[in-house]
Amino acid sequence: MTAPVLAVDQLGISYRRRGRWLPAVLDVTLDLLPGEAVGVVGESGCGKSTLAMAALGYLPGNARVDGGDVRIEGRSLTAMSAEELRRLRGASVAAVYQNPGAALNPSITVGAQVAEVYRLHAGHSREQARDAAEEMLGRVRIPAPGGVLDRYPYQLSGGMQQRVVIAMALAGDPSLLILDEPTTALDATVQAEILDLFALLRDDFRAAMLFISHDLGVVQFVCDRVGVMYAGEMVEQGEATAVFERPRHPYTASLIDCIPDIDTRKGDTRLAAIPGIPPALGARPEGCAFAPRCPIARQECAASPPPLRDLGGGRHSRCLFPDETAARGGNRRPVDSAGGPAGAPVLNVQGVSLSYGHTRVLRDIGLTVRRAQTVALVGESGSGKTTLARAITGLATPESGSVALGDLVLRASAGRRSHHVRQRLQMVFQSPDGTLNPSHRVGGILGRAVRVLAGVNRRAARDRVGSLLDDVALERALAQRRPTQLSGGQRQRVAIARAFAGSPELVILDEPTSALDVSVQAAILDLLLALQQRDGVAYLFISHDLAVVRYLADRVAVMYLGEIVEEGPVEAVFGGHCHPYTEALIAAVPRPGGGQSRVRLAGHNPGPDARPAGCPFHTRCPYVHEACRRETPPWRTPREAHRIRCHLPLDEMPVSEGSRRAAGAQ
Repeated sequence: MTAPVLAVDQLGISYRRRGRWLPAVLDVTLDLLPGEAVGVVGESGCGKSTLAMAALGYLPGNARVDGGDVRIEGRSLTAMSAEELRRLRGASVAAVYQNPGAALNPSITVGAQVAEVYRLHAGHSREQARDAAEEMLGRVRIPAPGGVLDRYPYQLSGGMQQRVVIAMALAGDPSLLILDEPTTALDATVQAEILDLFALLRDDFRAAMLFISHDLGVVQFVCDRVGVMYAGEMVEQGEATAVFERPRHPYTASLIDCIPDIDTRKGDTRLAAIPGIPPALGARPEGCAFAPRCPIARQECAASPPPLRDLGGGRHSRCLFPDETAARGGNRRPVDSAGGPAGAPVLNVQGVSLSYGHTRVLRDIGLTVRRAQTVALVGESGSGKTTLARAITGLATPESGSVALGDLVLRASAGRRSHHVRQRLQMVFQSPDGTLNPSHRVGGILGRAVRVLAGVNRRAARDRVGSLLDDVALERALAQRRPTQLSGGQRQRVAIARAFAGSPELVILDEPTSALDVSVQAAILDLLLALQQRDGVAYLFISHDLAVVRYLADRVAVMYLGEIVEEGPVEAVFGGHCHPYTEALIAAVPRPGGGQSRVRLAGHNPGPDARPAGCPFHTRCPYVHEACRRETPPWRTPREAHRIRCHLPLDEMPVSEGSRRAAGAQ
């Protein structure tokens, strides 16, 4: 048999907190063979990154190995000196992290950073290292790599930066590549390119891949096997497709059912809800760690920790009743209320254009959002989504066009808008950490919002704070805590509660779930639906996650280079003729049950500075013809309330991935 590249054998790791050693990883065993990709999934705090750091020999000073071992190519990391570990990293083992911008030095050229790996680990001269760096950039599919060598990281797109980081990781020809959320921060189309790159690199290199992610669709697409971690333990292991198609642990099944796939609609089902949160360090229950949140738990589950059982066929489950685990979809809930129809227009954007300096960022934007309706705004980074949100909220000033909130045309900037306008229009951002004051308590943050937006006195505001916490399913005792004492999901709930402090008519949600675990994301989406059905609030939902958009939205507007290129009901956009750009966005979504389409975009988004003449998408469109290069495309209307800006005749337009699957099923 081939010897494993990585062998984790009954590993136990603890962290020292306030004089106590608290277990973070317990009795984990995992092997990776040459050329194999193994995924590790689970919620934040379950031990995934600790396991990755152990495989790199990077555990912090307050950590210790309680037992077991980690071996790279048969060599024990726990027995290595600091110098031996330094030589190991970059040569035998390398890592790619979530944020390439933080992994690259902004003051050093790309070529110098890649070449440095060759100089340190291969002993190349400066000239040899530069030549090798250019060759490696080409191998990770960077176009014209010679021209990229002398650029700085900030001059590259996020996808190009991640390719550079991958090139640096591969430069030492490692036998093990650790990938820690390497696509989470990327657009759907760029993510698809990076996933394709990983598949190609597995053919070019024999490196084993340890792939850590909370995106189960990505893990199934990339990995051969998968391990599911909870509370520091491996609770399920097996071949990736088998685990996702028929989970044998309730935690795995619940995670899978928390994820909206491209065919899931809010009118058909509700996502699974996993009550509670994973246990904190030192708060692990006596029996099964998942028992307090488990839908099939019974008395014996709390008596003693269950063993990791061998189920045959490479499947393992740490559950006393693996055969009772719900089938895929079994943890989703029925729709209790579908909500009413959309009402009168709440937001009306007409002909809005906006420039930064001499660069036109938005061009003639028209958009309407109605009461009790969710309109999603999708597109790659640089398409103008957030700029449009800034124009609506008054954080940026359009040079032409109008923005109306109901019957009121909004002309003033955010700082000069009336109390009444601020009450009616609120915004929730991607990261609550940047919007909640860490020095204030939650009760004070919400109380101030109530006083300002609802215009009540301090006593009435205190009473209202309790109701707001109830509305977002948070305990009232959390009012005494500061944001830093809350989990990420709890902080986002506080941000949503603050937005609803004045009973708004319109809430702009800018990537509100993209940084959250799938279980927390499901809970936040459920919360947004409940608040909308109760209050009739309208949402403008900005996201690059097309599966979430398909689930939550009533209408979709697709933006490219500052223009809306398609807009219509979600069923029409995802289930019929569509713009070529929309086709590529939808096809880029990895599917836990169905792989990923092979439709891919050519080239890269040129940005508003280099916007081409004619159709802005023609430089990347697979259906381009001569008129696209010269003339602005007209609007086509394939069905009522659905418009597409394209030169193609309706009968020649592509159909979305959903339409192709539906046709194939008939």
